[in-house]
Amino acid sequence: MSQPFHQGDSKSPGLAAVLKEMLLSLPSMVSEVVKSKTAGIAASSRLREEKIHLDWNEASARTVYTEVEDLLKRSSQGRRPDEPLGLIADAKDGLTPEDQRVIEEIEESVRMNNISNITRTEAYLKCYQAYPELQWSFLAHMVSRNAGWNMSDLRGGQMYPLLNETGKEVTYRFLERCNALIFQDAYPQLMLYMKSREIGSSLFYLLPHFHVSRFMRPFWDRFWLERGSALLAVGLIINEQNYIEKRVVRNPYFQNRVTEKANFHLHNWAGLNQIIFPLLNLDSVSTADGTPKQQEKQTLDASSCPGGHIPRLAGRILGDFSSLSTRITFGKNLYALLFGLASLRKGAEAFASLVPHTGSRADYWPALFTTDKDQALGPGLEGMELLEQTSLPEGRRLYAPKLLDAWGDTSYEPISREDWLQDHSALDGLSKPQQPYLCDISFEHRLGIIKTAFAHDTASGTDH
Repeated sequence: MSQPFHQGDSKSPGLAAVLKEMLLSLPSMVSEVVKSKTAGIAASSRLREEKIHLDWNEASARTVYTEVEDLLKRSSQGRRPDEPLGLIADAKDGLTPEDQRVIEEIEESVRMNNISNITRTEAYLKCYQAYPELQWSFLAHMVSRNAGWNMSDLRGGQMYPLLNETGKEVTYRFLERCNALIFQDAYPQLMLYMKSREIGSSLFYLLPHFHVSRFMRPFWDRFWLERGSALLAVGLIINEQNYIEKRVVRNPYFQNRVTEKANFHLHNWAGLNQIIFPLLNLDSVSTADGTPKQQEKQTLDASSCPGGHIPRLAGRILGDFSSLSTRITFGKNLYALLFGLASLRKGAEAFASLVPHTGSRADYWPALFTTDKDQALGPGLEGMELLEQTSLPEGRRLYAPKLLDAWGDTSYEPISREDWLQDHSALDGLSKPQQPYLCDISFEHRLGIIKTAFAHDTASGTDH
């Protein structure tokens, strides 16, 4: 079971103190920023050499738009202007024994796979591998990996002095709840599609039983007819971000304790509010018989650093997590990167299939991170060490625990069942995903780690 919050831990450093510490190494830091930007542009150009056409159908998007508008009109008839649309019905009337069996199987699968970030992340990947047209599921798998890394960071070496125990607990609950609620809402939808494929007939009339917003029915009906992966992905991105908006992001408890706290913005300033897609080269990690071999080409040369390499990472930096529209646009950008660039998609799929998700950043950067706390770099030494090199020897790496070693089980309070679809603002993000020019984040990610390392060193220095 989860442990109670602890009080009375050391204070976190202010941003001014961190900046002062970094100014002492200003020449090296400025050099790192310039090199990161230059290298990122060059690496992004290489990733963009082979583009894939997204299967966006504008006519289908307009049809879905009209159907959602009609839903809103019908729901608003006879309703006061200030009255919410109400709860989502269970739709139990008229169910056949076969319907009941499908519902029970899906509910059991949700319970089994919603145990932790580890099980959710694996479940998303299995959905995508079984039905590759469920492209959103692979995006969810990669984003869920990032959620696991962020949760483990809270118990890792870098974050140790930056948050007191209460701050770590509540931030973990915030991240875990977002991850769990999205899975609880989206996974039954994916399962309904897979069950529909098995029997050759649509089962999406069962969506209300799983308390899925009426917003999603037109998207699934259209997907069943056309298999348009991009339109469904955009619908799910809009749906899931709205699903957590009031339940978590705008929840007063988390607003007062997480999203409006200085440490949350310090983490953003450091650039670690990133979603990264580690990339592997399948040709370099498999032999002729398909067995893994040494991962030779999964890293990029970092010529500015003595003997160092950094992982090949694609992704984006999220500017404002508290903004719903920003999160939706961000999700669409990530989708366009993942499924619009051939080498990026191939590299991410190779990483997902070959590297099990543990929640530790050592999953993708074992030359910099370690899961062994006894072999980790001591406090107060990380910033300067990382400025000088991109990998660290055994015994001097950054501590990044596995997620299940860092946190115990988490219990949840009841989840509100009202439909988030209340007005036409839900349709604002219904447009073709746009691909950002900068897509390689390898060097930018390393820079964010360096910034956090300096914050770590400053905090460590104030404690001794």
